Amino acid sequence: MVVKPHDEKSFNKRKREISANTFLTDISSFDIDDLIVHVDHGIGQFQGLKTLNILDSDHDCIEIRYQNSDKLFIPVENIELLSKYGGSLIVELDRLGASSWQLRKANAKNKIKDIAGTLIQTAAERELRSAKKFKTQEPYYSNFVNEFEHDETEDQNRSISDILHDLNRGVPMDRLICGDVGYGKTEVAVRAAFNVALNGYQVAILVPTTLLCRQHFETFTKRFANTPIKIRQISRLVKSKDAKNTIEEVNNGEVDIIIGTHALLSEKIKFNNLGMLILDEEQHFGVTQKEKIKKIKSDIHVLSLTATPIPRTLEMSLVGLRELSIISTSPVNRKDIITDVMNFDSSAISEAIKKEIERGGQIFIVCPRISDIAEVEDFLKSYCSSVKYKIANGQMKAEDLEDVMMEFYNNEFSVLLSTSIIESGLDISTANTIIIIKADKFGTSQLHQLRGRVGRSNTEAFCYYTVPDLDLITDNASKRLDLLKRLNSLGSGFQLASHDLDLRGSGNIIGDEQSGHIREIGLELYHRLLREKISDLKNEDSLSNDSEWSPQINLGLTVLIPEKYMPNLNSRLHYYKKLAYALDKSELSFISDDIKNQYGKLPESIEHLLKITNLRISCKSLNIEKIEMGQKGTVIKFRKNRFDKIPELISLIARKGDKIKMRQDESVVYKFFSNDKASNIREITDFIGELEEL
Repeated sequence: MVVKPHDEKSFNKRKREISANTFLTDISSFDIDDLIVHVDHGIGQFQGLKTLNILDSDHDCIEIRYQNSDKLFIPVENIELLSKYGGSLIVELDRLGASSWQLRKANAKNKIKDIAGTLIQTAAERELRSAKKFKTQEPYYSNFVNEFEHDETEDQNRSISDILHDLNRGVPMDRLICGDVGYGKTEVAVRAAFNVALNGYQVAILVPTTLLCRQHFETFTKRFANTPIKIRQISRLVKSKDAKNTIEEVNNGEVDIIIGTHALLSEKIKFNNLGMLILDEEQHFGVTQKEKIKKIKSDIHVLSLTATPIPRTLEMSLVGLRELSIISTSPVNRKDIITDVMNFDSSAISEAIKKEIERGGQIFIVCPRISDIAEVEDFLKSYCSSVKYKIANGQMKAEDLEDVMMEFYNNEFSVLLSTSIIESGLDISTANTIIIIKADKFGTSQLHQLRGRVGRSNTEAFCYYTVPDLDLITDNASKRLDLLKRLNSLGSGFQLASHDLDLRGSGNIIGDEQSGHIREIGLELYHRLLREKISDLKNEDSLSNDSEWSPQINLGLTVLIPEKYMPNLNSRLHYYKKLAYALDKSELSFISDDIKNQYGKLPESIEHLLKITNLRISCKSLNIEKIEMGQKGTVIKFRKNRFDKIPELISLIARKGDKIKMRQDESVVYKFFSNDKASNIREITDFIGELEEL
């Protein structure tokens, strides 16, 4: 559910969107002892922040431990040279000064060049295919939008705009909408379906479960109530006679929007004029189903929705093989779900159930297998004998399952004891406690989706991941549960997807074999180099995004975010990374405002950090690799053969007289005639501004 913020001040704050370009760096974080990669020195271990005194000024640096306990300190303004390695494999640390890292990186870059070429060819082939154009028809579309009972978030509007543009290009759309549980993906799909159906073409919506099918059918039916568009559903919950009639109506074109489970992939269904396929909860569909979908979708538009994309899907979107829209804005007043990982304790769990019932709420209890349900029933009868419960699982008769779910929707009983059949899409605002039995038997995505069944209103919600004995579960299960406990904040589906990509690898996005070259250099660096190579092969200007260098700027200033001002280490690292990846000065201004809004007036050391970052952005565009300021002057060194305005630079130097000289290596020496440090820094900053004007 998405509603308009009541706080106009917070509503008007600018928000930096998460895009495919910034996705991994925005959501990843460094924890102590994490493996991280320095672009020049290879794989090391993150040891935290350390404040060093450099030329009588305090400076925050990233400490990295390498082989033989060698240490490397990287100034925080150059943090973009570092990337998270990812993965749970045991990896040998690199040795500082050794050549093995450069050889591995060169080998990976050669493979990346081949992959980039293949990706560009694949994308080009897709561009050559044609698809029906679907124009937005007014005033019908605007009237339909106005009937939506909530105000859209910025991200929703951006995603809808992306889709409407895709539908009118004449090229088959293949867009992924990535938004966390309850962030409003369904309404985005509703708008897309409206445009296609109103143009006289059919829309097929494929969902993984019968319950999600029914909920979507109810949602779409309500939204399209004032339109002539005909909507039908097909799943195990639909009676045979009705299903047969629905298939006939689909085949002869009477049905405009058909919502269904795997039954939609039946050979009996021959779409009359299919215009778009919407794939909800894409991560639930396997290779076999996706091969069938490929046969359907050669010249139709495809829209996929997911909260936790599988690694390959995420990677394909991040490198541009698929279009990606991200909905990262949470609904207003939505609270984080209080999450606990624990041994199953009958007293504690029964107390949690009673507390939820006392406040008028409902409870999900979820088991991994049907055979586990009897044991939980015994617990309920022994410890919660007065609590009314019912059972739901996929082997029940369709009508019985539907009756149970309808009663739970209507709050006719308190506890729904089920299998993971309830994991997708259910929206019951009164259900705000969920208890997962034998949580170690579920995957990361499943556990996150299950947790998303609660906390869908402004009521505080609770999730209990229980296991028989925490000491006896596997290391991987322990890591999954620990990760879910830590990542319980709104929007954590993105982080979980990224961690999944770290842990499992994306697989080779061209074929089926695992990508060894990702393991060689780490996921984040691999992704950055791949994007840069694609830009290079497309003859796009990727110079400003070159991840293999960063300007070194030493003005003798104290540069750090004080621990007293911002006590949390991860928060400081978060802002250091945001500043390091800032691409322009308007973004820098946004980050500065964000820090002030959250922590108050900026201390001088942060003002210095912003000043250095501002210079770094200019230096990156000018290919200045180093600014070294001394008492009598400053040396400005350009990257070799990279400054292409030499005649203009010589003319500028001539106008400055004795203040500036150029050396044979094309570095520039700027002399000071004042002992006022602040004045000298202003002079250098103004001079860099003049170089930009060239």
